[in-house]
Amino acid sequence: MSDPRWSKSGDVASRDRSAASAYATDDARLALAAGARPRRFGAWYVAEHRLRVMWSYAQTIISTGFGEPLVYLYAMGVGLATLVDRNLDAGGVGYLVFVAPALLCSAGLTAAMIEFSYPVMVGYKWNPTFSGMHAGPIRPGQIVDGLVISVVIRLAATMVVYYAFMVLFGAVPSPTGWIAIPVAVLTGMAFGTLLMAYASTIREDTGQLAMVQRLVVLPLTLFSGTFFPLTQLPWFLQWIGWISPLWHGTELSRVATFGYAEPIWLTAVHVVVLVAMTAVGWLWSRRIAVRRLTA
Repeated sequence: MSDPRWSKSGDVASRDRSAASAYATDDARLALAAGARPRRFGAWYVAEHRLRVMWSYAQTIISTGFGEPLVYLYAMGVGLATLVDRNLDAGGVGYLVFVAPALLCSAGLTAAMIEFSYPVMVGYKWNPTFSGMHAGPIRPGQIVDGLVISVVIRLAATMVVYYAFMVLFGAVPSPTGWIAIPVAVLTGMAFGTLLMAYASTIREDTGQLAMVQRLVVLPLTLFSGTFFPLTQLPWFLQWIGWISPLWHGTELSRVATFGYAEPIWLTAVHVVVLVAMTAVGWLWSRRIAVRRLTA
């Protein structure tokens, strides 16, 4: 016969295992329920994460944020402007006043390109933080929204500094010039969200984003009416400006900073195009995030 003490001990152990199993099951159910119920402000948690990552290279952001406008505006206002003012019709204003809004929008586009290119690939592939976020109570769409929020905050801060240098150099004669700040942010987002959507589709890095820099960003800078009016380009190249968010943002900024003369309907077109590009890139990025993180 078996010892009753061992039988009793076995019953206790069995009950302990059953209780532990029940607790584990309850924990799993709670975790599943938490995962199924997304955080209400999940996008802001993602934005906080991205801003903390940006803080790790804040010295670069600050140095370029102050150095770039100082160098570019000084070169354009003191150097090149002395030569161009005699030979270029810049809408009845000095060359520095003409080119400064374009430089502002170009800086917004460049900053957005930086934040929406390799950091997106890092989140999906090399350091899959997006998968980790999605494993918790954060939806794919909230991850994309958080990225957008963080980049808007960075762009707004950078554009304020750039605009302050424009005022310092006397490149903003109009009292409505401050409108160029949100215009530059919108310009960066119009290009940046589309780039984010494209970067989200890349599964193996074979230099695609470097090619975007060389074959897309550089031509946009040269053929978007940045340094001279778009009408001075040959007719077969002007279409680049028409589809470029940089041209639409630059024209809007010039209207705000020095009253650049253009029809009101064209100003409305600029706004519609920039908002539409931003919306398309944003929604496209959300759809790709759902497909990649839930597959």
